[in-house]
Amino acid sequence: MAPKQQRGEATVDLLLDTALRVYAASGRQGFTVNAVTAASGVSFGSLYHHFGSFDGLAAALYIRCQDQLCDPVVAAVTRSRTARTGVQAFVKAYLDFTREHRDVATFVHASAYSRYLTAHAKEVAAAKEAKFAAIASWMYARVAAGEVAVLPDQMIEVLLVGPVAETAHRWLAGTYEGDLDEAIRVLPDRIWRSLRAD
Repeated sequence: MAPKQQRGEATVDLLLDTALRVYAASGRQGFTVNAVTAASGVSFGSLYHHFGSFDGLAAALYIRCQDQLCDPVVAAVTRSRTARTGVQAFVKAYLDFTREHRDVATFVHASAYSRYLTAHAKEVAAAKEAKFAAIASWMYARVAAGEVAVLPDQMIEVLLVGPVAETAHRWLAGTYEGDLDEAIRVLPDRIWRSLRAD
């Protein structure tokens, strides 16, 4: 790799790392282009050169954080032999990641309806689809095998991801009264009942 390209990649990583730290320390209100450039020492011009806009930086950070969350979840699910153990693996991997990587999980969950995701909707959707393709393929095989109910794709996604993501969101916000270990014990069977073939 050429030195100029190495410097460019190092700058991108520095900006993304700094943006996450700024968000973790200051929340949505303090997550500004001025805060990120001041904390990173990178100029406005360099930020705009690499990301096009502050929304572009935020969307790139969201995709990076989403990837970090999805990688262990996808690995856990696709190693599972049955639909039931896959659901258990999904819940555990997702909530374990949330507990162990709070800053990353907070940014993913807090970004759901943010302007920067709207501005980069196609890019974000493509990245998400690429990550979840392995889980979708794994799930289709379980539907074909008669383990999982024949349901529309989006309904399967809502039934699998919805309860886990909402639990993580509330825990991160401090509004979840239970603990994550309890959720890991209870959710898999409840979600499995909603997905299993009758």
